[in-house]
Amino acid sequence: MIASLLASGWVLTAQAQPPQLTEMAGYLIVPHEGVPSTYNAGFSMYVAAWPLLKSYPGSQFQSGLFGTWMFPQFDGQAPKDHYTDIEGGLGWWRDTRFATETPKFIMGGVTLNFAEWANGPGAGKGRNWKDPTGLYGVAQLSPWVVWPPDGLNLKQGTRGELFGYGYLPLPLTDPKTKTAGKDVPTGNHCWTLFLNTANFKGPVAFFTPYFWSKASAENPSLAGKFLDTRPSEPNKAVQMETQHIPAMIAKDRAGTTYARIAPTHFPGEPGKVSPLIHRITAYSKAALWNQVERWFGGGPSASGLVPEAASSVHTFKGGGYSTWQIYLPGEDRASAPEVDWASYATPVALSDSTYGIRWNRDLMSRTGLSRSLETLPEYYRLTKGAEAKGRWVVVRPDEVPAETGLREAKFPAPNRPTEPYVTPLGEDPSWKKPAAGPFKRTLGDGSEITFYWYRFADQPALQNADLTAAEREAVQKRVEKLHRSWTQNRNYLPSNSVGSLASIDPALLVKPPKGLEVGYVPIVTRQGWKSGR
Repeated sequence: MIASLLASGWVLTAQAQPPQLTEMAGYLIVPHEGVPSTYNAGFSMYVAAWPLLKSYPGSQFQSGLFGTWMFPQFDGQAPKDHYTDIEGGLGWWRDTRFATETPKFIMGGVTLNFAEWANGPGAGKGRNWKDPTGLYGVAQLSPWVVWPPDGLNLKQGTRGELFGYGYLPLPLTDPKTKTAGKDVPTGNHCWTLFLNTANFKGPVAFFTPYFWSKASAENPSLAGKFLDTRPSEPNKAVQMETQHIPAMIAKDRAGTTYARIAPTHFPGEPGKVSPLIHRITAYSKAALWNQVERWFGGGPSASGLVPEAASSVHTFKGGGYSTWQIYLPGEDRASAPEVDWASYATPVALSDSTYGIRWNRDLMSRTGLSRSLETLPEYYRLTKGAEAKGRWVVVRPDEVPAETGLREAKFPAPNRPTEPYVTPLGEDPSWKKPAAGPFKRTLGDGSEITFYWYRFADQPALQNADLTAAEREAVQKRVEKLHRSWTQNRNYLPSNSVGSLASIDPALLVKPPKGLEVGYVPIVTRQGWKSGR
């Protein structure tokens, strides 16, 4: 153990036990007021995007930024043992292969009890295309944004700007009475991701209804219980879920336990409270569904702009708390001591629609401090008091005994996976109908993507969406209407009224080849480190 720590760069003081690697994990809970249950056709929100850690620590790091979980709405209690939702957002995950300090965005649709999940076009549970659990669950809709399988990149250097996103259903498909040949219905709720960023606005991709109803074909008792038919529950939890921030612990000669966490950032400036969450909005079907349904039925063109009367904004009154814990090696999580988060963080309502945290700058760390980011306290001492499991209280670096080795120790260098994402292009018939390509782009994370242009109805996800050729052609005609009318240079979601907007990686913005401007979409077939890296 000692040899491996030394090899990783650890520096130890004589006669001291070496620091032990562990983690900090938990939730930041954000209370907010509810809205009427009739606003059950999706949501949108603005959340701050920033580098949570000063340095990317490797693939063990997993944390979201602030986000939510959108479950189906039921009359009365939801069915038991029936976990299914849309729960993606900004963050870092253990299966992120091309990570940097800048977060990425995933869609995070979960079918029955995590049997499958879909994170974006060509991205899902695992990378086994012979058993594609969720890999075909999302269809590309935008002709102007290409989606890498590792997640939607934000512009490198993003430091607290607001990322606007939401999901609203669109009737792109028709309801079906059979699913995978079984007498089980599939609905036509195509839950569509809309973005509102500094350099792109509009719909990007959607979950195919079959992604949800597939489980019903295998178990007919589940029919009608997924998001392909169900409305959305408007009153959702808003939290920040952290599963692993690197930490280390050590004891001094007196047996007192100390801890250190990797330098961890939050947005903040001297004398100011930065907005972290803004304008959480729930929608009724009058927001988009009704106007688009009339449009597709031969009525007037739908603008795509969400009318304010069809929305309800959740309000903030301040408050909130943390469940962050630093774990002792071998300790049960239920008994792990919590971090005294409230000593340096006070949640506040900046307005009815904006939430932030006021920081106690006397306790904040100076390590890596910049004007736009606060660095959380790095050092803690385990105290025993009224709480049987104790509490981690903040201490200054000079209060940590030298013999612990914590101040001089270095966190191990990150390990970076090298395996590329590769689709079965040229092997699976689903991938053999590109209209143009290949094209390549180098992204801000250092990876290179290869993509082709497919006619919308011929993209692999649509060919694996339990649609007949005639049904896919009907969807093609509807999407061509969208491509002609719903441009990328105007608002769809309600605008932010505070802060500035984040940008997605400019390398993800594409222009269709001549002749393919309407009804065609870009599909990534490979993502790997750029040659020579």
